[in-house]
Amino acid sequence: MKLSIIHPTVKLAPNVTVGPFTVIEKNVEIGEGTKIGNNVTIMENVKIGKNCVVFPGAVIGAIPQDLKFQGEETYAIIGDNVTVRECVTINRGTAASGKFKTKIGDSCLLMSYVHVAHDCVIGDNVILSSFAGLAGETDVHDWAIIGGKTGTHQFTRIGAHAMVSGGSLVPKDVPPYIIAGHLPLSFGGVNRIGLRRRNFSNEKINEIFEIYKIIYQSDLNTTDACNKVEIDFPQTAERDIILDFIRTSKRGIIKGVNFEI
Repeated sequence: MKLSIIHPTVKLAPNVTVGPFTVIEKNVEIGEGTKIGNNVTIMENVKIGKNCVVFPGAVIGAIPQDLKFQGEETYAIIGDNVTVRECVTINRGTAASGKFKTKIGDSCLLMSYVHVAHDCVIGDNVILSSFAGLAGETDVHDWAIIGGKTGTHQFTRIGAHAMVSGGSLVPKDVPPYIIAGHLPLSFGGVNRIGLRRRNFSNEKINEIFEIYKIIYQSDLNTTDACNKVEIDFPQTAERDIILDFIRTSKRGIIKGVNFEI
């Protein structure tokens, strides 16, 4: 810590380590056992949880890259057990969004050169692969995986347990439990492998599959397909998560596979 610059207001919990040539600005809190590498910049109004690891070159808490930002007090909040790899950038929130913060959940992995823009909300156990870029106010739900060099449109949502293939452009919402790929980005099936790894039963996976058959492979529009799912399937947590996600989508969900590439 002797070769680092740490503002006197910074609160470092026990067993926090800070590498050389790191700068930590005012109003920062870092939880117990977290390791901050060398050449890291942590700007003001940042809270980092316990047992995190931040690798060299990361910049956390820079002001939003949003022309509406007027210098208001906003925050970047990172949960526990998060790994932030080399040269990741995480911007603070904005007042215009009404959120005032950018938030990363627990046990996430942000690989090298990931960018998380203002007011993004990242759930728990999320993986953002190298060079993925999240535009402002992107929401990524628990256990989602976003492939490398993927870019999201602002205000889009990635559902729980979804997987987005590398190099994708995400213009609309990606529903939970699915794989998204192709060009333009389209439904590519249920994320069976990921769900099995997370101890979903075969019966539960088949239920999710049958729901998406109606949503993506019937001749019904999205509203009518959701209504049919609600009638034809007993109430379960997974059914309700899917229906709620689709019905609350403001940008609409990605479409079925488009073979006219």
